[in-house]
Amino acid sequence: MSTLILHLPTARPGPATEYSYTLTADGHTALRHATAAAALLPEPTRPGGEVVAVVPARLLSWQRVQLPPGLPLGPGQQTPRLRSVLEGLLEDRVLDDATQLHFALQPDAQAGAPLWVAVCDRAWLREHLQALEAAGRRVSRVVPEFAPGPTTSGGPELCALGTPEEAYVVLTGQGPDLGVAVLPLTPMALTLARAAAPATALAGAADAADESTLPVRAEPAVAALAERTLGHQGQRMTLYTSSQRALDAARSDWDLAQFDLASTGRTRALRKAGSALSSALYAPQWRAARWGAGVLVVAHLVGLNALAWTERKALAAKQAGVRSTLTQTFPQVQVVVDAPVQMERELALLRQAAGSVSARDLEPLLAAAGAALPEGQLPTALEYTPGELRLRGVTLSPDDEAAIAVRLQAAGYRARMDDGSLLLRAEGNP
Repeated sequence: MSTLILHLPTARPGPATEYSYTLTADGHTALRHATAAAALLPEPTRPGGEVVAVVPARLLSWQRVQLPPGLPLGPGQQTPRLRSVLEGLLEDRVLDDATQLHFALQPDAQAGAPLWVAVCDRAWLREHLQALEAAGRRVSRVVPEFAPGPTTSGGPELCALGTPEEAYVVLTGQGPDLGVAVLPLTPMALTLARAAAPATALAGAADAADESTLPVRAEPAVAALAERTLGHQGQRMTLYTSSQRALDAARSDWDLAQFDLASTGRTRALRKAGSALSSALYAPQWRAARWGAGVLVVAHLVGLNALAWTERKALAAKQAGVRSTLTQTFPQVQVVVDAPVQMERELALLRQAAGSVSARDLEPLLAAAGAALPEGQLPTALEYTPGELRLRGVTLSPDDEAAIAVRLQAAGYRARMDDGSLLLRAEGNP
């Protein structure tokens, strides 16, 4: 699915607000990356594409809570009661008034088990969504820039972001009970990350010459500063552009558009189906499957064409055999147009010459009708054409008509009532 991914600015929207965006056709490769006002943002490149808004890590707070058992948590069950329960649990953990904050539960959350709740300023988020909708870019999903949970490396990871004047690092993958931490870009951040590393990673580093190195990524604007700050500890940097960050965030299972900001169930279902189809059509991990499906389709087409060619060849051989039989049996036939019809005509001429009758002649038709008609049923008039006999003045009940049709069919004739008369035809007669 074609996707327009927007980084929401940290300030509230205004006339001069611009959004950093990434446009992708498959969710894995960026087609374009730039900054523009809401009214000048591009549209998704394919019909049905979605717009995804990314909430910066600095504007999100992550809280670990456990909701009472039996509390419904489904997408269509985010009721005011659930909102009140969350406000009561988080009231003493947040600095702002809980009624002014927006809450979003982790995907597949279950009551009675610990779960993550993302918290941000509700008015700020609503105003940005309304500004984008007013510009014709309705946001279908809101995702966090970074989310708790396992990372690609399986351990803690650092990401240096911001500007040289205001640089910071985001620490993720600290474990199931620690969320996303935003820290100043100092050596202490790397020390905290190494302290949060699992024991297995530290044990594996015991045999190494240096301390365990953790994955550290940096935005190009602060890459040099991160290298100077953390590089003296033997840490190597990997560039991590904002477009790559946007693509990774958009592939997240999170959707912060919940409660009063939630989209409809139909929209969620269509978005899920579109994302699955887009992944199957464009995602790199499905490339082998797409090639396999293409080869299978080509093989089927080749097989069907080969089978059709064989059937056409067999049919042509049978038609040639019928024509050959006709011309060999009746040498006077020079031009073959419809071999079965011409052969039947020649056979009829032979019977006439020999004085014999066929099932299409009058005498067999009269004999079959006389044997099938009920006693006392006599026609008042006869009309005969080759292969067809019409008996007028015959009156039959539906049961008698069905019985006569069965008896005549056994003799090789078809019978039916037509315009107050009984019509008999020889089988095969057009």
